[in-house]
Amino acid sequence: MVTTGLGSSLAYLLSRAERSVNRGLAAALTAEDVSVEQWRILRALADGCGHSMGDLAEVVLMPHPTLTKAIDRLIDRALVYRGHDPADRRRVAVFLADRGAELLDRVEGAVAGHHRTIEAAYGTERTEQLMGELERLVRALDAPIAEPIAERDGAAVPALRS
Repeated sequence: MVTTGLGSSLAYLLSRAERSVNRGLAAALTAEDVSVEQWRILRALADGCGHSMGDLAEVVLMPHPTLTKAIDRLIDRALVYRGHDPADRRRVAVFLADRGAELLDRVEGAVAGHHRTIEAAYGTERTEQLMGELERLVRALDAPIAEPIAERDGAAVPALRS
């Protein structure tokens, strides 16, 4: 295990792993002219509920300006469309168009193939364990700070919820 330099940084190692995974995923999506970000958008919209730009930006891990440009490109390709939010007609939501659903169906095979490539290189069980551990890490880091449960040197010390 590397314990010095950048290799000792969890943030660096996670970023490096993300780049490696996304590089392979991008190659798998190239045949349909879909970027990894566009695939995430299409996949998020596949629930059929429609999403506000704010909610969508959070789910697909993109800043608003970048998401807006990506949505505009997907609209130009007739893959998604803007419409009224079913829960609040004053708000605009983004929906997956039929053509977008068809494209998503076509690329899911490539995405599954990419996942199998990772499993072949890393092992199916280890891949599943890694995914579970990453989910737990995200939940732990995103959990709100709980009420202070201990005091040290007279100062309250907050505890992270798991």
